[in-house]
Amino acid sequence: MAGVALVIRGGTLADGRGGALFEADIAVDDGRIVAIGANVGAGRQEIDARGRLVTPGFVDVHTHYDAQATWSSHLTPSSNNGVTTILMGNCGVGFAPVHAHHHDMLIELMEGVEDIPEVVLSEGLSWNWRSFPDYLDALAKRQFDVDVATQVPHAALRVFVMGERGARREPATTTDQAQMAELAAEGIRAGAFGFSTSRLLQHRTARGEPVPSYGAAAEELHAIAKAVAGAGRGWVQVVTDFGAEQEAEFSLLRSLAEAHHLPLTLTLLQRESWPDEWRQLLQRIEQANADGVRMSGQTRGRPTSTLMGFELSNNPFRDCESFAPLLRLPFAERIEALSDPALRERLLQEPAGDDMQRKRTRNWERIFKLGDPPCYEPLPTESVAACARQQGVAPERLAFDWLMEDGGYGILYRPTTNYSGGDMAPVLEMLRHPHTLIGLGDGGAHVGVMCDATDMTHALTHWTRDRNRGARLSVPHIVQRLTANNAHALGLSDRGVLAVGKRADINVIDYDNLRLHAPRIHYDLPAGGKRLLQRADGYDATLVAGQVVWRHGEATGALPGRLLRSSHNQ
Repeated sequence: MAGVALVIRGGTLADGRGGALFEADIAVDDGRIVAIGANVGAGRQEIDARGRLVTPGFVDVHTHYDAQATWSSHLTPSSNNGVTTILMGNCGVGFAPVHAHHHDMLIELMEGVEDIPEVVLSEGLSWNWRSFPDYLDALAKRQFDVDVATQVPHAALRVFVMGERGARREPATTTDQAQMAELAAEGIRAGAFGFSTSRLLQHRTARGEPVPSYGAAAEELHAIAKAVAGAGRGWVQVVTDFGAEQEAEFSLLRSLAEAHHLPLTLTLLQRESWPDEWRQLLQRIEQANADGVRMSGQTRGRPTSTLMGFELSNNPFRDCESFAPLLRLPFAERIEALSDPALRERLLQEPAGDDMQRKRTRNWERIFKLGDPPCYEPLPTESVAACARQQGVAPERLAFDWLMEDGGYGILYRPTTNYSGGDMAPVLEMLRHPHTLIGLGDGGAHVGVMCDATDMTHALTHWTRDRNRGARLSVPHIVQRLTANNAHALGLSDRGVLAVGKRADINVIDYDNLRLHAPRIHYDLPAGGKRLLQRADGYDATLVAGQVVWRHGEATGALPGRLLRSSHNQ
């Protein structure tokens, strides 16, 4: 094998199949793995992986890079956290198909649901497409540091076919349903990997209205699912409310998968308002699979969280009357103003928003210092409220002081799911279940309040090495979930494992030193928009199609990633 393009020498392989770690060299040529073993010969380029963990590239099945992929070749923070394949178009939101006079409507939708500022989208989107195939063709002309897969979003279909009627969530006529179904099938035939929809009341437009797909009738969903199945491939991705309607809602979702022989994946999290719901849903998913109906629950390896800080989109004092003038100030001037003791005292005394806002930002028993490195499974005794009691001060005062640490860059952490009992024991059960997928990182979305796309890194470090509040999981188990399981769920048979003939999407990881830093705001979006990014130490190299795209935390400039079309991969 002398003279191959690249040899990764002497690494410890977690090959994605879930078996024991083993040492081997990997030879790569023409974007593929051509040999694995002890005698693979020399490479024109070599990476010394002795003492390093070598894994397949991570496959992220739940992102929202639909806009970012149209203006940026680097799909961070996923690509610099070991991800080599991403699926976007989740939760029923996206930017195609679209009529020119509906551009603002889809921007408003994405701004509200996924917290991407309107000015960023208005400045960044080129809108050089109309149909979903047009959108794919526009993406196909671009180069990336990951491979990009798409889904057809339900909300965009409704707006395209029904206009304002769709946005107002009016019932779709039989003709409307047929048109949406044909457009969904057209998107699948053009290369989309599935159809996505949101039935979640929490998902709202920038004006506070429920998303167009909320409450869509069963007949509408069945018409679209039937058309997707007729195209011969694809899955259905759903985020929905269950609560008191769990039996009826789950029955509807199961019927979509069962009637049309489609895999269906749904969001699975422990909600504070329904702390045992996730377990009931897992039992229903398990029974569905036992009956031959393909369903999976998408979870994440840590809580969904809101991050709060004086440079971020939200903080516990943002809705105070005296804070309003500070929103117009550059960050340095804002911190200078907040250093005034008199202003500080006014903020500590003023009311902060309505009851719902205070529940999110001032539930001090559920708010913690994030720290650096971040702690995503803190003890209840480490909350703002608990620490304030220990110090004999008001929790508002302690929260303010924590936010002012590190020159005003301090961040507070508010876990909102997967933490009802004060630890991540439910997540452990979800990650062990055979019918769950690790996803929900939302890369590309919620840019000013969270950075959960880095959960791929966190899952590997926390669950296999760092957790001290209960059982851990093995490295092979977590790697399999981040790679082969997600690739298989998407029907991508060419990646997800380290094996001869497979695509050379590979991570070389300094496992002992792999760690996340606290996220920081960067002003690198169109129109100077801000977003949270989170750096990770320990990724020696990330390869896409055999080319090193990230090396020791720095982009190499190589952009071998391309649009994936389902017809070529399933």
